[in-house]
Order: sequence, then structure tokens, then C-alpha cells
Amino acid sequence: MNHTNGRLAGFFTSILSRSRMILAIYAVLLVPAVWYAVQVGQDNSIDRLIVADDPDAIATHEFEKVFGAGEYVVLLAEAQDPLAPEAIARVDEIERAISTIPAATANSPLSIFRRAKAGFDATPEQIEAFRKFATGTDLFRKQGLIGDHFLAIGIILSVKNAQERAATLLAIDAAVAPMLANPAPLTGLFRLGQPYVNRYLDQTQRSAPLYFVIFIAFVVVLNLVLYRSWRTLLAFLITLAVSLAMSVGYIGWTGGNFTIVSPMVPMTILVTATATLVYIHSRFVDCPSGRERAEHHIFSLCNKFVACTASIFATAVGFAALLVSNIRPIREMGVWVAVGLMLTWVIVFTLFPALQKELETPTESEERGPHQFIERAAAWLALFTYRWRYALVSIALVMSAGGAVALFGLPGLVTPLRIQTDPVAYMSPHSPLYQDTKRLGEMIPGLSVSQVWLKGGFASVPEPAVLAGLDDFQNDLEKDPDVGAVIGPTTILRIMRYIGAEPEPWPTDQAGLDEMALNLEGLVGVEPMLQRFVQPGEMAQTHYTVISRVVEHEGFVRLDASIRERWDAAVVRHPALKEFEFKIVGLTPLNAKMAQNLVPTLVDSFRITVVIIFLAFLLVFRNGLARVMAMIPSLFAILVMFGAMRLFDVPLNVATILIASTILGTSENDQIHFFWHFQEGQEDGHSVEQAMRHTFVVAGRAIFFATLINAGGFLAFGLAELPAMQQFGVLAALAFVLSMIADFFALPAALWILMRAKPDPR
Repeated sequence: MNHTNGRLAGFFTSILSRSRMILAIYAVLLVPAVWYAVQVGQDNSIDRLIVADDPDAIATHEFEKVFGAGEYVVLLAEAQDPLAPEAIARVDEIERAISTIPAATANSPLSIFRRAKAGFDATPEQIEAFRKFATGTDLFRKQGLIGDHFLAIGIILSVKNAQERAATLLAIDAAVAPMLANPAPLTGLFRLGQPYVNRYLDQTQRSAPLYFVIFIAFVVVLNLVLYRSWRTLLAFLITLAVSLAMSVGYIGWTGGNFTIVSPMVPMTILVTATATLVYIHSRFVDCPSGRERAEHHIFSLCNKFVACTASIFATAVGFAALLVSNIRPIREMGVWVAVGLMLTWVIVFTLFPALQKELETPTESEERGPHQFIERAAAWLALFTYRWRYALVSIALVMSAGGAVALFGLPGLVTPLRIQTDPVAYMSPHSPLYQDTKRLGEMIPGLSVSQVWLKGGFASVPEPAVLAGLDDFQNDLEKDPDVGAVIGPTTILRIMRYIGAEPEPWPTDQAGLDEMALNLEGLVGVEPMLQRFVQPGEMAQTHYTVISRVVEHEGFVRLDASIRERWDAAVVRHPALKEFEFKIVGLTPLNAKMAQNLVPTLVDSFRITVVIIFLAFLLVFRNGLARVMAMIPSLFAILVMFGAMRLFDVPLNVATILIASTILGTSENDQIHFFWHFQEGQEDGHSVEQAMRHTFVVAGRAIFFATLINAGGFLAFGLAELPAMQQFGVLAALAFVLSMIADFFALPAALWILMRAKPDPR
């Protein structure tokens, strides 16, 4: 086949003849690309996991328009006797420091007492009065604000975005810094809550540039070993830098922000671009003796154009398929990687050839020692895979089946792979915040928050019959073992009733209920805490905050069902509640939905990727067998990788769920090049063995080093602080190695069997 004829050869001739103009164009484009790239921010908030157009996300945002979008953190003051005078005085000092922060509102037994008594001074008389106030009711214990060895200060953050959250948390840290450094007479002061988890995730991702420094160092070493040329290395580095700048610049141009999984975007671009450059340049350096450099340059570009185009397309499709996901960072990653790869495709076939020419990157004679070694290895592989063909294929099938069972389970025998949604589980177990959350989590009602949103008619909430039903619903909900605390309008009314020295039990007579309704109407306009639970003005909407300890998918589902069941029972007992529209909103339901979307994201995106890549193979390969078998190594690697996840108890999470699409899209490069050259080797009537040996000689070294690049690039994530990113990096590297093993052993063995061929006579 003469690849130097036709329009493709003319195109590359034009590129090489205008190489300096090409370099000048990219130099100009690089300026805005870098400018937009540095505009990309970072927001790892767990609440960004669901896409904005999701119905539950929309409902949560609508709820926040009525009742505010406050986030919730806890300062836990731990003491042997939390109601000792010196401990109370210290808590008072902490609350006074918090009160200077405009976006932070403290809610604790002491803050309630302070508002009820129009102030508080840590005098012996007022401390004793507060002790009686705090211990005279079980309301504060039920809300988790008082325990045997702690006083909790709930702080509501009135923030709208990651920047406001970070600023408010910094202000809180600065306000309580002296108490953190010297908590005595407290035994400890601890900061807990999802906003701190979100900040921790943001801070850990700032070390992401380290991954890319490691990868570039890896590219430098590999390049010098493989090509032994500083000019070649410079061409690689410039091409990679431009590809990265253009891809991240697109993210900045569209107003995107990096999230917990976003470092995978530039890494995937770099890995795919580097592997493609290895394929192109390995063909270029393999220059036969006597052939003109310019002629061979065009030949190598034409020879690799279809295979590299198909491989980049396969990778782009693998990530574009993530658009089916309702998990926002995953959907964004799919778009960004797909666009970045299309830009990379243009760059590697325009900028890189121009750099090859202008830098005069050297070639090498095919008579060199490495070629002799490769030819011997190719001959050995061809015969080895024929001899052990049935064993190799059987082992691959058994391991693949085991991986499928590990992922999906077997009804009644094996459960599906575990799903992780606990935000705290994304943190390093060695971090102080993780350890404090795990140790102190049992002392407080929990940190998972759901909102039961009730929407009725005008002035429907203060109706006596409605209030009676709401209080009954709250009491019933508090009996759920998953529920730590329930706070709502009737909670505030009970506290107000207690402050007023009235009987604490909820009235059951009509006169008492009428009085409670009148109190609500009078207080809602002046009491800030009540305004957080009852819509001011119309008084048509209210909500209950349900605080729980459930953190995993199964717990979310169980809690959701319990809340709905108890609400339906309350409606039966109290017909006045029938007019209220009932919704469960908030971060806990969104976390549950994210968990529900993990497996569909994996299955749907994987199915779409397989179908589209197969259709691409129909166009690239004329050999029907190649079309069917080209994905076997990738599928083998992915399924065995899921088996490894089950073996080492690695759950599906927002990072590991991406491995299947990443591996399928990226490792398909190797199979495309394998079959492209296998098909090339068969064109002149050569035998299967000759075609296989040709494939190993031409593409084997490139496949080996491309796999090293892929595995080494993603293995850099093994140094991440976040466990999910560590797991992604190690598992992705493992899958790439498995795919390469299948390329060299399982795939040739299957070819021998399916083509019913034998080696040539010796």
C-alpha cells in the first residue's frame, strides 16, 4: 500500500512546507489559551455532584430560595463536665467570637438562653441560671446540642458559593484560633461538618500540579531512553504543552471549574497525546536505509494517520459517552476530555510534524540492535501464542467472568460491588478532620441533613389542626433509629414555651392549640430562628430538618422510605395535612441520587462507548474478525480490574466509576494499531504468522511504551492525598498493564483459534 499518494500526502506536504507559519500560528493562539487556562477555579463541593437540571437539584434550589441556602457546621466543645462554670465561660467566649462574623449564626443552648434573657454574662448567677435552663428539658439533648461530655455550637453559614464558604470558614478559624491552641478548661474544641469536608477537598486538589510534574519527568526519561534525542524530547514537550494549554483554556473559556475528579482531564489529554506521539514518531524514526528523509516523513504521517485518528476518536467517544451521567463532575469531565482530544488530534498532526521538521529530529537505521531483538521477540510471541492458544484464551475468559460477577454480583450468592457516597470517605484517613469526624460522630446526632419541605395554602401553617399534625409527625419521625434529631417549627415553639416557663408538653386541648397558633403568628415576624422554618408573610410553607448518621446509599434509601411512610401515616391521623405538598430535598437526597447514578453511569456510558467504537471499527477495518476482536483486551482489562476492586474492597465512587470509560477509550489505541498493522501485513497474501510478526515488529515497541506512558501517567495519582484518587490511579495503571498483556498474548491466541491458522512450516 502506497500511503504517500493522494490527498493525505498532499495535506502533510503542505503542512511541512509551511512549518514555520504553523509554529507562528500556534505561538499566537497560545496566549489566549494560557490566559483562559489560568481562569479555571477549583470547587470540590459534594453538592456539585448532581447536574443543575436534575429535578431533585432544582427542588433543592427552589427550597433554598424560600428558606435560605445556609450550610451547617458544628463546633464541639468537649469537657469532662460541659456544664461546669469554667466550661460554660469558655463556650461563651467562643460564641462571642463567632458573633462577630456576619455570615455565621450560632445556635446552641447558650445562644438560645442569651436571646431569651437579652444577654448573658459569665457571672456565677447567670451561669447557674443557664445550668438550670439547659438541664430543665430534654429538647437540647434530643437535638444533639448537649451530651454527657460536650456542648455543641451549631453554626449556620449564609453562603452562596465556594469562595464565600472558604472566607467564612477562615473567619471562624481566626475567631476561635486562641481556643483551638489552648482549649482549657475544655479538653478539646473540634470543627465538624460538610463545609469543612468541602474545604479539605479543595485544599488537597491544590497539590494536583505535582502529578503533572511527575508525569513530565516520566516523559523526559522515557523519551531519552526510547529516542535518545534532546531535539525529539523538545518536540514532544512543546506539543504536550500546547495541547494542555488549549484543552484547559477551553474549560476556562466556557466558565468551568475543576472538581474532585477534574485532574483526570489534563492527565488524560497528556497521556493520550504522548501515546499518539510515540506511535507517530516511532514510525518516523524507523526509516529504511536509502529512503529520503522528507519522503519517509510524509510516509510515516500517512501510515499512522488513520490508526491514530481512530484511536483518538475512540478515546474521545469513551469520555463523550459520560454525557449520559447525572453526576455533574463526570458529565463535565466527559465534555472537556472529548473536546480536548479533538484539539489534541489537530495539534499532533499539524504542530508536531512542523516541530519534527524544524528541529530536525533524528531517525535511526532499522539495522540497529533493538530491531534485531524486536524481530526475535516477535517470532517467539507468534509461536508461543499458537502453542498455548487454548490455555491463554480460557484463562482470559475465566478471569473476565470473575470480574463481571465481582461488579454485578450473582443473585442470592454475591452482592454487587459496594457503592461509596459518604463525603468523609473521600478524605485521607490520616487527616485530623477525618479522625475527629469518625471519633466524635457517635456523640452528636449526625452530619447528614435532609429537609422535609411542606407547601400548603395561604396562612395554612399556623392552623391549630396543622400544628397538631406536624408535632405528631415529628414525634413519630424521632423514633426512627436512623434519625438523630428532627428540628422544625414545633421544635422552636416548644423552646419558646419552655423559655416562657409554660408547661413543656404539647397541648392537646383546642384552647391550647389555638394559643400555639397565635404564638406562631406573632413570633414568625420577629424570631430569626422561626423564620428559618416558616415562610414569613404568607406562612404557607414550612420544613423539618432531619439530621441523621446514615452515610451510604442503602441508608439513604431506608431513611427516605421511612420519612415518606411516617408522613403518610400522619396524614391519615390528621386530615388537615392533606393539603400540603410533600418533598424531601437537601444534600442527603442528592447524595443518595448520586449513588443511584453511579452504576447507571458506568453501564450506560460503557454500552454507548462500545457501540460507537464498534461502528468506527466497521469503517477502519475491512477484516470482520478484527472488528469483533479489537475490544477484547480492553474488556478483559476492565473486568479483571473490577475483580481486583472486589478483592481489595475498593468501592465504586465518583473517581473509580470513571476507570471503565477511561480504559476502554484509551487502551483501544493499542488494539487499533495492532489490527491496522495486522491488516497491513495480510495485504500481500502473507500468512497469519507473517502478519502477526509484522504487527509485533512495527507496533509492538510502540504498544509497550504507550502502555508505560498510560500506566505511568495515571499511576501518578497514587500519590494523591484523597483515597478515591489513589484508587483510581493504581487501578487504572493495573488495567493498562492487563490490557497490554492481553494485546501480546490473549489477542494473538484468539486470532490463531478463530482464523483456524497454523504457523508457517519451519
